[in-house]
Amino acid sequence: MRILPRAYDHPDAVKLQEQVQLEYVERYGDPDFTVMDPAQFAPPCGLYLIAYEDDGTPVATGGWRAQDRNGEGYADGDAEIKRMYVVPHARGRGLARRILAALEDDARAAGRIRMVLETGIMQPEAIELYASSGYAPVPEQLKFGHYRAYDSSRCFTKPLTEPASPRSSGSSRSQGSP
Repeated sequence: MRILPRAYDHPDAVKLQEQVQLEYVERYGDPDFTVMDPAQFAPPCGLYLIAYEDDGTPVATGGWRAQDRNGEGYADGDAEIKRMYVVPHARGRGLARRILAALEDDARAAGRIRMVLETGIMQPEAIELYASSGYAPVPEQLKFGHYRAYDSSRCFTKPLTEPASPRSSGSSRSQGSP
């Protein structure tokens, strides 16, 4: 398994984003309407990662993008996690946890001070991942993001004060995309 940086609009990223959008439709009835620009995930203001099977099949993804104080409730120095997704047949292998740790490390290296994310109540496995990775739920009045006013939305934060985990091979910013 290799985790590699890719552009947010790379063909493999687009394929996985289409799959996660279908899962959102199954769980919530609609896709995620959060506006995202591929440039937001380009270093040094973000990073997008894809995990590949040994045969080159893309199976997991996740990214972070810089956020600063704005009308959607973010604070200066935030790094927002977006598009964390593992295809069904690859779940249970720790891929999401590895990607999350690599994103945290990269955001910290880029000078970001807090990881933030928004998920929903129909994604209990995501909520469990974030809670078990040190993310704290945000009180209702401090929620952020596109879906902050929705009852089904859950927001989490984690300070970036120490390394998340040892770097995994192929996930650091210093390596270029092949």
